[in-house]
This record gives sequence, C-alpha cells and structure tokens, in this order.
Amino acid sequence: MSSASKLLVMRSMVAATLALGSLLTALMFLVSGCNTVPVTDRRRLLVTSEASENEMGLTAYQDVLKSEPVTKNEKYQELVKRVGQRIAAVANRPDFNWEFNVIDSKTQNAFCLPGGKVAVYTGLLPVCQDEAGLAVVMSHEVAHAIARHGGERMTYQTAQNIGKTAVGMVLQKQEEQKKQIVLTAYGAASQYGVILPYSRKHELEADHIGLLLMAKAGYDPSVAPAFWERFSSSKQGEAPMELLSTHPSDVHRAAALRELLPEAMQSYESAAEKFGMGEAIPQ
Repeated sequence: MSSASKLLVMRSMVAATLALGSLLTALMFLVSGCNTVPVTDRRRLLVTSEASENEMGLTAYQDVLKSEPVTKNEKYQELVKRVGQRIAAVANRPDFNWEFNVIDSKTQNAFCLPGGKVAVYTGLLPVCQDEAGLAVVMSHEVAHAIARHGGERMTYQTAQNIGKTAVGMVLQKQEEQKKQIVLTAYGAASQYGVILPYSRKHELEADHIGLLLMAKAGYDPSVAPAFWERFSSSKQGEAPMELLSTHPSDVHRAAALRELLPEAMQSYESAAEKFGMGEAIPQ
C-alpha cells in the first residue's frame, strides 16, 4: 500500500469513527430520557422492541437445546435451577418466563437470552467451585438480559450498517480502489472505535448489575473478583489484547469488582436470607 493510500486509510478511520459516533449521539438525543439501564441508570439507544427480543431469545434457546445435549446429572440440574431461581427472584422481572438448563459440554460458558432463558455449560462448573461462584456467572448473564444489552448491540449494528451505506453513497463517484479503501477503513474504525468499546462497557455493566443481584439473592459478593482470576488462570492460550476484544480483561474485571464490593456488601447485609458460599459443586 502506498504512503498516500495509508494516509487515506488513517484519515478515513478517524472520520468514520467520528461519523458513527455522531450518528449514535444524534439518535441518542432523539430518545434521551426514554430508555435507561436498570440499576446503573445509563442512557442507552434502543430501536428494537422487548417483545421481539424475547421472541428471538426463545427461538435461539430452543435451537440450542435441540442441538446440544442437556446433562443427565440431576445434582447439576438442581444446583443451577436453585441458584438461578434465587437470582431471578430479585431481578425484578416477574414477566420473564425463566428457564434454567445445564448443557453437557466441556465449554466454559453460560448465557441468559432475552426473556430469562438461561443455560450453564458443565465445563464451567469446576471453575465456579461452589454456589457463590456459580451465582457470579449466572447473575452476570441475567444482568445482560435485564439490561437488554442484546437489543443495544442490534441497534448499534444497525447504525453501523446505515453509516456504511451512507459512506458508500457519498463515494459513488470516487475511484473504485479509493472507495474500497475508505469502506474498509470505515468498517475497521466503527468496529474498534465504537462497537467493541460498547461491548466491553456492556460486560463491565453486567458485572456491576450482576454483583448486586447475587448479593440481594443472598450470596457473598466478595467471591466475585477471585472467580474471574480463577477463570483467567483456567484459560488456555494467550488472551487477545483488550482493545481488540469484546470483553475486558479478567484482571480489569476483577479490579473493577473490588471497587464495587462496598456497595454490594450493603446489599448482601440487607438480603432477606444469606447463603454465603452455598454448597460446594460436586466434581
């Protein structure tokens, strides 16, 4: 790539990031005051309906249960359902049709889809060690659902696509090579300058909301930082740079959670019933 092309790419990336940021800011202004995230009260942009999100969540959940085996380990099923129901009871979403399942897989993962459709993979349970560790994971995933982060991501992706189309229209008369350079730069700039930072913000926000949820559910929130440190140690291979990742680093998460512990401990002390660490997870 020539020096002129590189300069064009750099300028295009900056311009694209500013353009998408301006687009999102303008849209945010139009809906400001209409949508805020529970607990954190962060203003956010949403163009999807919660009913459509829940419908998509149910469809996706059913697809997962059809394609992946549900564990036959009754102790695991009982454990996940018990912890999940305690968290759901304080999530302030009685309209959700909560479901809890355990997927028999070595994958270290868990999720909660819109509408309260929760799954935990058996590969993650050894890292959790006990009910409180499991509550860290499940409350984090439930937080994503009640904060409607999935709807936000769809909104930002829509804005990105609209922006790319607009850039393409503006560049119609440009040379094809320059046009492709700018469009490629726009994609990279919007991804790394806007989309990924918002994704990391969602993860940290879900950590915050989740920490308070597990505390209100009666689980000791002080175990949360240690869980993420264990999770980091259990990973194989080198973690990607945080700048290029959808998730903040586990070290970053643990540090942020420690700062939130005083607030969470207040919620824990006020819990109707305390379970502390809960039962150990059988290996």
